[in-house]
Parts: sequence; structure tokens; C-alpha cells
Amino acid sequence: MKKSKYEIDMCNGSIMDKLISFALPLMLSSILQLMFNAVDIIVVGRYTGSQALAAVGSTTSLISIFTNLFIGISLGANVLAARYYATGRDKEMSETVHTAISLALISGIVMAFVGVAIARPALELMDTPSDVIDLSVVYMRIYFAGMPFFMLYNYGAAILRAVGDTKRPLIFLAVAGMANVVLDLLLVIVIPLGVAGVAIGTVTSQMISCILVLRCLYKSEGSYQFRFSKLTIKAEHVKWIFQVGIPAGIQSTVINFSNAMLQSSVNSFGSTAMAGYTAANNILGFLYVSVNAVTQACMSFTSQNYSVGKTKRMDRVLLDCIILTVAASAVLGVGAYVFGNSLLGIYTADEEVIQCGLEILSITTVPYFLCGIMDLLPGALRGMGHSAVPMVLSVIGTVGTRIVWIYGFFPQNRSLYFLFISYPASWIFTIVMQAVCFYFVRKQCIRSVEERTL
Repeated sequence: MKKSKYEIDMCNGSIMDKLISFALPLMLSSILQLMFNAVDIIVVGRYTGSQALAAVGSTTSLISIFTNLFIGISLGANVLAARYYATGRDKEMSETVHTAISLALISGIVMAFVGVAIARPALELMDTPSDVIDLSVVYMRIYFAGMPFFMLYNYGAAILRAVGDTKRPLIFLAVAGMANVVLDLLLVIVIPLGVAGVAIGTVTSQMISCILVLRCLYKSEGSYQFRFSKLTIKAEHVKWIFQVGIPAGIQSTVINFSNAMLQSSVNSFGSTAMAGYTAANNILGFLYVSVNAVTQACMSFTSQNYSVGKTKRMDRVLLDCIILTVAASAVLGVGAYVFGNSLLGIYTADEEVIQCGLEILSITTVPYFLCGIMDLLPGALRGMGHSAVPMVLSVIGTVGTRIVWIYGFFPQNRSLYFLFISYPASWIFTIVMQAVCFYFVRKQCIRSVEERTL
């Protein structure tokens, strides 16, 4: 089924090398996308000061809460497109592409208006300190103004991932990332706009990546070719996209809500701890997107193989993905722990800020493979079209554990180290529940495949 040098045949041949070929460019793409925020943090931390650094960092959890629901819906588009592509249903594939892009445009515009309107009230609700809240509001409002570009890129990239193309999005983000670096330096050092400057640089880079991915879809000759004149909303495709995507989005949103509550606990230590958390959380972000690339590969490969009834190959995909997840997270997690002081020094020269960051990294980095496995099992289930139950279990396991920890144990043991023990504790609890869920859902899906082939 491989029709171009960018696509991957996920249903035939060896698996591990194709998973690596899929996941590695996606991993690098996600790292580059995260670099948008990392460059913001480094530039403001080095050239503007710790207050500006805290201001940018204090928006991270809030931005994630409001964007992850819509980004989660793009996973539904990815799974549906992968199924239609694997089974050669070109008409449905084209309709899915144009429905997904329409949803991206609408959700991006809605997010822009909502984000600008609620920026200050939401930051006040999180107890953002008075010495940084004005700068945080400026950054958040400018960032949300660029939401249409952000959404269009992510949905366009989801379509490309459905056919195995993760290389061209990497190229697009490399171009946008270089533009972001240049603009941040220009708008902070040369033209001293401070927090507003880095926000403008980020939005501009998102616009560049958006234009490049839409141009790629426009010039494609396959069933996923995009035309503005064909933009549509097909109810049957929207229903299926929402069935898989909304639970995934709710899961990410609620988990990030728990992170926002944790951010409030960090805020209680003051702006120095906030800056340390900002830097440490950005390093953890690099770990997350690395293991999440394997989860994305698992979801796409599982979706295609499930649609053509290859259940044994589907099982092998999951096993190989577990091996990749553990290997990648072990190497990166141990590396972040060993070189934590040097890595945090990239973001700030303030020794107190670095010490706060090291407290957080000391408990979260080495066991990070648990987070990878925790996300991998729901990814495989989404590939089979089951998203609601994994969402409920993830919310109970992750959010429930952290709420109990923050409000039950943390007040008696107030330290950043103790606060962030909630991370590995929640990962372990969630893995146990997801594994039980996977066992029963997999049996049901295999019966469904057998009934289709009778």
C-alpha cells in the first residue's frame, strides 16, 4: 500500500524498524514543537529576569487545559483516517480530511476568543502572584490569538501520521523552530518587548508550520489531498472522530487540570519555586513527547492492522512499542537526572531556582518509563476504537491520586520533593487499572474481528 517515499505500510513486513521510522521523526517533531516554549523560557530567563520566566511558566498548565481537548479530538481524526487509508476507502478518506480541517479551523477560532477573554480570571483563580500576573496575562492572550494556526497544524499533521508520514511535519517544524529562535532574540534583545516579544515569536512560528502542512496536503496526490473548496462537516465522520477524540481530549484536559492544581501548590512557595518548576517541567516535557511519539505510533499501527483484521500483528505492535518506550524513557530519564544541574542551568543562572528544579527532577525523571507505559495502553485501545473507558481510568488513577496527595498528604510535608512523589505514585496506580481494562477490551475486539471475517 506504500504509495510514496513518505508513507509507511503498517500492515505488512517487519514491525520494529517501521515503528522506529515512524516514531523517531515524530519524536523529533514533538521536541521541536516543545522548543517553541523552551526558547521562550530560555530567552526571558536569561535576558528579562526570573519574574518574566515565572510569568511564562505560570501559563503552561492553563494553556494545556484549554487546548488539549481539541488536540485530543485530532487523535480521533488520526484513527479514522488510518482505518480508511488501510482499507482503501478513498472517498471516506477525503471526507475525513476535509471534516478534520474544518473542525480544526472552527475550534482554533473558538479557542482564540475564549483564551483572550478568560486569561486574567483563570490566572487569578490559580493564585498567580501579583508581581507576575500582568506579564502572564500578556503572554497568554497573545499565545491564544494564534490558536487557529496551532490547531490547523496539529490536525493536518494528524492526517499525515495516519498514512505513516512523520518526516515532512519534522521538516516543517524545523523551519518554524528556526524562525521562532530568530524572532525571540530579535523581539527581546534587539527590540525589547519582553514577554510580548516571545509570545509574538511563538505565534508567528506556528503560522509558518500551519502554512507548510496545509500546502503539503494541498499538493498531495493521494486520497488525503486537501482543497479549500471541499471543506465540509460530515456528521457520520464527526461522530466517529468525537467518539475516539473527545475522551482522549477530556483525559488530557483533566490530567492537566490536576497539573494546574499542582501548579497552585508550587505557587505557594513563591516566584523562585515557580521559576524552578517552569524549567524542570519543560525538561519533563521533553521526556513526555519522546515517549508519546511511541504511543502515537502504536495508535496508528494498531488502527490500520485492526481495520484489516490482523490481530496477531496488532499484539506484536504493542509489545515492540513497550520495548521502545522503556528503552527511550530509561535513557532520557536517567540522563535528565544525571545532568539535571547543567540542564537547568540552560534556563537560568539563579542558583536558588536551579535547586528548586533539582528537587522536582530528583523524583520524576528516573521512573519516567512508568508514564510511558501508562499512556501506551490507552493508545492501543484508541487504535481499536475504544477511548471512553481508558479515559475514565486515567482520570481516576492520575487525577484522583494527585488530588489525594495534594490535599491529604502534602500539607503535613511541605516540600517540592514530597509534592512531586504524586507523579510516580499516580503512574503505578493507573498502569494497574489500564492493564486490566486492556485485557478485557482486547478479547472483545478479537471477537469482533472474527465475526467480521466469518
